[in-house]
Amino acid sequence: MSRARVPFWDPDGKRYGTPTYPWRMAPDGLATYRQLRAAGLRPGGQGVQAQLMWRSRRAAKGVRVAYLYRLDLAKPRRTPTEAQLEAIGKALRARRTCPDCGIEQPYCLPIRYGACLDCHGWEVSA
Repeated sequence: MSRARVPFWDPDGKRYGTPTYPWRMAPDGLATYRQLRAAGLRPGGQGVQAQLMWRSRRAAKGVRVAYLYRLDLAKPRRTPTEAQLEAIGKALRARRTCPDCGIEQPYCLPIRYGACLDCHGWEVSA
């Protein structure tokens, strides 16, 4: 194991309070939220079982974290009801409808202007 990964090797959780592994070294049976989502699963009420840590220039303190969940405790994702899908459609349509001219645009209206680009006075080029 390289020296860069040693600070994040804490499978007992003594240093960080939860089992911690370096990037790409998580044991089998654990997955991040994104990996669960891609597999059609959700954490299903379970808490964080472990975490991945790695150095990053993007992070404020120079370290990024990804939480891990157990695959055997994960549950299938819920499918939205017809009413929920209809409500989402109405909300998105409201975000595209200009309050000034009442025309539904093919884009979400900029919050900054509160109106479509035509009503605000912008020249839209195709």
